[in-house]
Amino acid sequence: MSPETAPGEVTLRTEGHIAVITVANEAKKNSYSPDMMRQLAGHLTTFDEDNDLWVAVFNSAGDHTTAGLDMPKFFGPDADADIDPALVDPFAMGRRTTKPVVAAVQGITFTIGIEMMLAADIVVAADSAVFQQLEVARGIAPLGGAHFRYLTRTGWGNAMYHLMRADRFDAKRALELGFVQEVVPHGQQLDRALELANEIAANAPLGVRATKEAALRYIEHGEQAAVAAIDDVRASVFDSEDFKEGIQSFIERRPANFQGY
Repeated sequence: MSPETAPGEVTLRTEGHIAVITVANEAKKNSYSPDMMRQLAGHLTTFDEDNDLWVAVFNSAGDHTTAGLDMPKFFGPDADADIDPALVDPFAMGRRTTKPVVAAVQGITFTIGIEMMLAADIVVAADSAVFQQLEVARGIAPLGGAHFRYLTRTGWGNAMYHLMRADRFDAKRALELGFVQEVVPHGQQLDRALELANEIAANAPLGVRATKEAALRYIEHGEQAAVAAIDDVRASVFDSEDFKEGIQSFIERRPANFQGY
């Protein structure tokens, strides 16, 4: 099978405590097939369950993030798009990893590309990135979380402004909206995402996870649930060896060497 006709794939490689998950289907602008979505869910689950992996970097090969779904394979008469609900959901609407995920995007970042980047925790965009939530222009509506994540990131007016118009906007606008946290020259987005991942991985992984878990409590259940989560944070973090190491490194005025337990 030639590279032009080879099916897309999603790969996972590791760099120390960092999992690098890469989508590769460049011949189709990284459009997703059901098999690719299942591979992605499998790699996210591997990351979530491996105690030696502390941060994930989610990226796409080539000049574009994704043109979206290979629609007939998901919605056609022979569609087989089911994903095991026991796996981590790439859209973070089912099972969600409590570890940090940094996404890197570039070029065409349409529909599910936006939804999956918003399911991550931090996004680095190349200045070439262009975004569009196209569903209403195709006779459907967003199914991967855009209908509420636009709201949590940018508020009602901005959310409806883009969701209802299905317009195209650039990386500068995405930064203004809070969809992305940094914009870098095209080609530097993955390197910058890795730099951020290494910064996060230098911190205590239990503390990082507890921070994300507590923040999710607020998103899912409100302020009182987030306040109630403080006791869980204490239990998971203050009894750890990493807590002792953090205090000792402060006393000795040296960088901490966290182990994740």
